[in-house]
Amino acid sequence: MKCERKKQADTGNRRVPQEKVLSPFPCSDTNKRYHTYSYYLKQRYGQKLAKIPLDAGFTCPNRDGTKGYGGCRFCSSHGSGDTILCSGEDLRLQYEAGLERARRKWPDAAGIAYFQSFSNTYAPLPDIRRILEPVFCWEDVTEVSIATRPDCLDAGKISWLSKMGHIKPVWIEMGLQSAKDATMTAMNRGHGTEELAACMQLLKGTGIRTCLHIINGLPGESHEDMMETARLVARLKPDAVKIHMLHVISDSALGQDYRQSPFPLLSMEEYVQVVCDQLEILPPEMVVERITGDGVADNLLAPEWTVKKRVTMNAVDRELVRRGSWQGKRYKPEQ
Repeated sequence: MKCERKKQADTGNRRVPQEKVLSPFPCSDTNKRYHTYSYYLKQRYGQKLAKIPLDAGFTCPNRDGTKGYGGCRFCSSHGSGDTILCSGEDLRLQYEAGLERARRKWPDAAGIAYFQSFSNTYAPLPDIRRILEPVFCWEDVTEVSIATRPDCLDAGKISWLSKMGHIKPVWIEMGLQSAKDATMTAMNRGHGTEELAACMQLLKGTGIRTCLHIINGLPGESHEDMMETARLVARLKPDAVKIHMLHVISDSALGQDYRQSPFPLLSMEEYVQVVCDQLEILPPEMVVERITGDGVADNLLAPEWTVKKRVTMNAVDRELVRRGSWQGKRYKPEQ
């Protein structure tokens, strides 16, 4: 989606409520100064779409011994699927329960089937087809989004997903998390940035859309480390990015470390500064699906402020206004 700068209305000396003033950022029809996921979906489909998280029963190569055990140190025992209503149940039942919940909030919402838990292409292609292919036939699914890892994709799997994209749009979501390979080794990730960059190259030109996840506040990372992660995202040019704050989850390996010896975490104020700095160097057309994650209060050890998602989002909005800035203001294609 190409973003074109829109003209600001001349309000003269009249005071206009903040929510009525359009942002100077081109991909926005509200006061937001970054390319929100809701704006993208509204422009593409003309209605609200809700992601319905699903657990298809896969695992990860750093859990089953192929590359390690225990999974990523920041990940919960549910493999990031903590919000799934009926984990382990039939996929159709999971989807219907999730869509019903979404429609209690947005009655006319359509659904996106989001294979969220663990790595959803970590199996031989025939098994992946058997599990995922039926979902493309469900009439109440608008898109299919698949969370996985770069070391769980190959040319054959990508070719099949590209063909399925002619039935329903396909997204691949992968965790970059950090551009610093030393951090990812410490987090038991099991792959580095070179593998992710190579996979992104394989996905180019296939019609499959891509979303990368990054985590701010990982142990030992500086502000410059987090900015280098954003610069790598800008160079890789996925269609979308999700920006998260590190959640220290009680049943994660990192949570066990934190209980024994608490390590420094970003304050909300520090996090907001990092996010705004990152937004400024990302391409303006890149969709920002999240600027903070959903803290699950029941198993969140720290930081407690992440539970207040709306407060954090509002603080980012205010800081961008204070700076007179927006997504892409300092973007340089060669960065």
